[in-house]
Amino acid sequence: MEANEYLREFYGAHDEDARLASRHGSVEFLTTMRYIERYLKPGGRVIEIGAGTGRYAHALARQGYAVDAIELLERHVGAFEQNTQPGERVTVTQGDALDLTGFADNTYDLTLLLGPLYHLFTKEDKLRALYEAIRVTKRGGVVFAAYCVSDGCILDSGFRRGKFDVAAYIERGLIDPVTFAARSEPKELFELVRKEQIDELMRNFKVTRLHYVAADGYTMHMPEAVDGMDAATFELYLRYHFATCERADMAGLTSHAIDVFRKG
Repeated sequence: MEANEYLREFYGAHDEDARLASRHGSVEFLTTMRYIERYLKPGGRVIEIGAGTGRYAHALARQGYAVDAIELLERHVGAFEQNTQPGERVTVTQGDALDLTGFADNTYDLTLLLGPLYHLFTKEDKLRALYEAIRVTKRGGVVFAAYCVSDGCILDSGFRRGKFDVAAYIERGLIDPVTFAARSEPKELFELVRKEQIDELMRNFKVTRLHYVAADGYTMHMPEAVDGMDAATFELYLRYHFATCERADMAGLTSHAIDVFRKG
């Protein structure tokens, strides 16, 4: 089965909108939006590459921004179109993060690459997706690139929830038995990385890092506790999370990270 077929099968049964709408899932969404809003400019143009059903693109379009979206999966493009409200300045095109031929250089003030790097398994493909995202961004514009972080996912999905067998992954060569660095394959769906791997990728580009954010911090290790919080406690938890999500000691614990950088 090809990599894209694994994705179609997974997302055909998985409701990503519901994940981000849950209280614990909303931490990632609220954190990402908090940083996006720092860099929005009046009249700015936004592109979202790998937009899914449009959770971020629609949120920004409803604030009055012009948003172009690209999404690989036909099912998501259809849901994106259904979610579009009258008056939104938003377009959606079916396409691939590795080839944005239809989009001109130096066009967008803000570029979101919030999903494709989860599912690219070679260095060459990751570099290509990053290159394309940077190419369509204006000089001085800002790019958001999201990743799945290996240690946070091993702790949560492996040891805590048992969604995969850590010992079996070691046996298969997907987790190093000494360092516990992860190596992914398309049928595992998600590429798991550490920050040092992201740093290595970014050395290939003339960009300036603005933030490296633990998008959900410790949240995925205690989802039941977060979901059970009353409104005041959850607000306090968010204040704590926002205050600590750029701390280096959170970088390996988070399940999702956002690399925010400016194009030179």
